[in-house]
Amino acid sequence: MATKYHLFEVYGIELEYMLINSNSFKVAPIVDTLLTKKNGVLTSDVDNGEIAWSNELVAHVIELKTNGPTTNLEGLADAFHKNVVEINSLLKPLNTQLLPTACHPTMNPLKDTQLWKHSYSEVYELYNRIFNCKGHGWSNVQSTHINLPFYDDKEFEKLHAAIRIILPLIPGLCASSPILEGKVTGFKDTRLEYYKTNQKEIPEMTGSVIPERVFSKTDYYSTIFEPIKKAIKKYDVNNILDHHFLNSRGAIARFDRNAIEIRLVDIQECPKADIAICTLIIEVLKLLVEGKLSKLKTQTSWLKQDLFAILNATIKDGENYTIHNTDYLYLFNIEDTITVKKLWYNLYEKVKHNIPEDYQNTLEVIFKHGTLSTRITGAIETDPSINNIEKIYFQLANCLENNSLFIPNT
Repeated sequence: MATKYHLFEVYGIELEYMLINSNSFKVAPIVDTLLTKKNGVLTSDVDNGEIAWSNELVAHVIELKTNGPTTNLEGLADAFHKNVVEINSLLKPLNTQLLPTACHPTMNPLKDTQLWKHSYSEVYELYNRIFNCKGHGWSNVQSTHINLPFYDDKEFEKLHAAIRIILPLIPGLCASSPILEGKVTGFKDTRLEYYKTNQKEIPEMTGSVIPERVFSKTDYYSTIFEPIKKAIKKYDVNNILDHHFLNSRGAIARFDRNAIEIRLVDIQECPKADIAICTLIIEVLKLLVEGKLSKLKTQTSWLKQDLFAILNATIKDGENYTIHNTDYLYLFNIEDTITVKKLWYNLYEKVKHNIPEDYQNTLEVIFKHGTLSTRITGAIETDPSINNIEKIYFQLANCLENNSLFIPNT
């Protein structure tokens, strides 16, 4: 049985990157070759000290994750970056490199997707039969996952309540997917626009993205897991799929390891930006859990549809969305209508003394220049050609290699 931890005692962070051909810019479905080069033989997971490597679903995506729970957020960006550099050095002779951001901007998923054919392939094949996993919502959706522990039902209630409240704001901090198939989509967070409906065949799996008002293990099973199990039964006749695996809300409870996994964070241009954003989200969650912004009873009273309305708007407009719902703003001790960007900055001011200086500097770049989506669209505004889009994204790949922020025109 997994070790149980108390609130904010440890963290688990996962970063997903796609592999691209350094010449053609097309996705490179050779993660199996990469893992074999690293390990000598092909295994689904590679233990690389502080960080582990693995693959999920498609053959062009690699996941880097903390190798078990960690207490060390301050040094985590450097640990991830060292692994990025190592992977790029292994890929270089293959004319391949890692690409950051949540969506490849010119990928044609129907033509370019190859499913993972090795371990867990029977799970992925079943998913593909049900959902057709060759769409953008499956094969072009790189994200950062934040895993936070809870010890018992009492801690689960506080953490789940706080996470539900903060989910609508997340795209306004970290949207990084403004372009698909060579065109600006009009959504700051196109990944999440697809995420909402990519499992529409079985709506019980994603629900309304915002989880239901459930604050105990028993209620979670009866309200969320049981309907999923019932809905999947006719497809999964051999009982291959696990209910934890099937739950696709924007935050999912993992009772198998007593953690909640937040899934709405778009991956950024470099680990420094990813971990800075994770740190800010975690620090704000601490304020909510400790009741320093609003009471638990007020937090738990919020309906999923009311929170989803705000999330839906931030998926489209990101940090520029103006929140008019004063009841929601009261949760954060804000009395006036305010943009998502200003709300995040207000929260940042409350917690920045707990954030390492390097991450503070990173977050202040985001507050000054906008989400990565905003910076990307600003960079291609005068020339939205495919050539220029690819040029900008190769610059983003350099940011990943160097662990540096993307600031256009500097």
